[in-house]
Amino acid sequence: MGRRLRIMTYNVHSCFGTDRKLDPGRIAEVIAECEADIVALQEVDVARARSGGIDQAQAIATHLRMVSHFHPALHLEEERYGDALLTALPTRLVKADSLPSRGEPRGALWVEVPVDGVNLQIFVTHLGLLGAERVRQTEALIGPGWLGAEMAENARVVFAGDLNAVTRSACYRLLVRRLRDAQVEAGGRIRATFPSRLPMLRIDHIFVGEGIRVHGTFVHDSPLARRASDHLPLCADLEID
Repeated sequence: MGRRLRIMTYNVHSCFGTDRKLDPGRIAEVIAECEADIVALQEVDVARARSGGIDQAQAIATHLRMVSHFHPALHLEEERYGDALLTALPTRLVKADSLPSRGEPRGALWVEVPVDGVNLQIFVTHLGLLGAERVRQTEALIGPGWLGAEMAENARVVFAGDLNAVTRSACYRLLVRRLRDAQVEAGGRIRATFPSRLPMLRIDHIFVGEGIRVHGTFVHDSPLARRASDHLPLCADLEID
């Protein structure tokens, strides 16, 4: 058997809940409820006036006794906003860069996590709101600078994030040509993640590459999770061959 890991993707809405309360600690508590080993976050504020000027990625990571990697897709003077990866496992930042954007700037993170002789390659992103924009961003992500880059034989790929896209979208179809949708792979009931109080849309996704088995997925919908953000977290239990 390979190593078992739980991966989470979670759009935290700058830690503003559906009750309009700003509370990074509550987001950390939701993540703790899920007992995730690796956490992909979107809509994270760092040094933004609207959220008290704190580094949300670091604050959440400290609460969970994890380390964080953060990439600001949006950077206005000292204020930053973007994606993060949190874990207590060893990590190496491979790449953090912008994606082609016409509206709100978007970006992605690529972090390597060594696990029992395998180099797990974790990609985290948050795609745009417009269909054509998402296609350009996905084409960049499956290209030679990201997923299409040359990787070692022991590399295993996980791609996670808020795609702002359902399964009939063009960008989703591009991704499933290369990777497997963890919720589909797991079988059973496929659940939506947005909006958190009454989920209707499956726009948060986890995809896996070769050498990874999906043992199960779940959308965490505890009372706390329904208040903490406008998205619910999606988790996948993976076995790394």
